[in-house]
Amino acid sequence: MRQPSEGPPLPEQSQSHGLNRATIVVAVKKSRAEAFSDGVFAVAATILVFTLVDPRVSRGLGTALVAQWPSYAAYAISFFTIVVIWVNHHAVLDSIPLLDRRLLFINGLLLLTVAVIPFPTGLLAHYLQQGHDQTAAAVAYGLTMTAMSVAFSVFNLYARRFKAVMVPLDWVGFSLGLVLWPLATLAALFSVGVALVLYAFVVVFYVVLPIVREDRARAAQSGDARAPGVAFRGAGATEADGGELGEDA
Repeated sequence: MRQPSEGPPLPEQSQSHGLNRATIVVAVKKSRAEAFSDGVFAVAATILVFTLVDPRVSRGLGTALVAQWPSYAAYAISFFTIVVIWVNHHAVLDSIPLLDRRLLFINGLLLLTVAVIPFPTGLLAHYLQQGHDQTAAAVAYGLTMTAMSVAFSVFNLYARRFKAVMVPLDWVGFSLGLVLWPLATLAALFSVGVALVLYAFVVVFYVVLPIVREDRARAAQSGDARAPGVAFRGAGATEADGGELGEDA
């Protein structure tokens, strides 16, 4: 049987009946999926800025701008959440040589949850300032982020079957988003402030943890390279030591 490669489906000859039957090995080139995904991420991140509105006051603009701090907080959390998803999405696609049709549709589901993020962000920013219906807005925000986390987890797990080198999955990093987003959503029913802190913590965690691990891996590689009689290890060996993070933020 021919080896999988990027391009149109490869026909496979049926040995029993002598007929050609189409066996889908890969649906589209990875570059098109990457381009489409990057476009959705870029548009979602750009639309977020429209949640920041002009207070339109006759005087006291400085005070009015300070009073809009919920809008700035919601914007920052959502923007960096999209950035984290984009970075991790890029890492997943960069580690696999091809995609099949199922992975493309799973990717579409993930992008659906990303594209909708500006909507609950605007709700959260608006009703935090208005002082009413804050709980409903915070829950809507948390449900959106929970759906995004689940979609990315499915995308990441399914994509692993296409990796040339299988590395261990870091279950702490992988599962934290799946736990904290729903937990923060439930917390919003009792305290919107606690929910906001948890929302921000998830984002900070997934920004800081990969950077710290990359720095440690780089330091370990440098130490191995300097040690006599020890060959320099590639990126695959380093990933195998630390495991695959599989972020879900």
